[in-house]
Amino acid sequence: MTQTATSSPENPEMIAPEITFAELVENFALFDDWEDRYRYLIDLGRKLPLFPDSLKTELNKVRGCMSQVWLVTGHPPGDPSKFAFAADSDAHIVKGLIAVLGVLFSGQTPAAVASIDPEAAFAKLGLDQHLSPTRRNGVVAMVARIKAAAAA
Repeated sequence: MTQTATSSPENPEMIAPEITFAELVENFALFDDWEDRYRYLIDLGRKLPLFPDSLKTELNKVRGCMSQVWLVTGHPPGDPSKFAFAADSDAHIVKGLIAVLGVLFSGQTPAAVASIDPEAAFAKLGLDQHLSPTRRNGVVAMVARIKAAAAA
């Protein structure tokens, strides 16, 4: 996931993960304490593509998140058979969680998106034990929006 200025209000740059979920699990395991893991999560969020301010609207806001989160869906460039999304938040850790969801969901087929169990994925990362209830609710809201859009 690289940060570029190529997105536009009409065509925001979708999240395109540079690592697999297995690599993400390995990376999380490299850190001995949760402070380091949170720093890594924040770094992942910093690498998200730029999200145009013009898309930070009520229509694109994810309800159920304590922080502000905006999300739009689409497809990877040149592959309308796959699902992708772009998102942003005003909270650094939430941006990192968006990056994790990008690794899980962006670039997948709609059928694969439907079959992904984000709770199991977050458990493999240890995030299930280290997210506040309000952050967990926000992740659930983002996943619901992602899965509904992929199914549409």
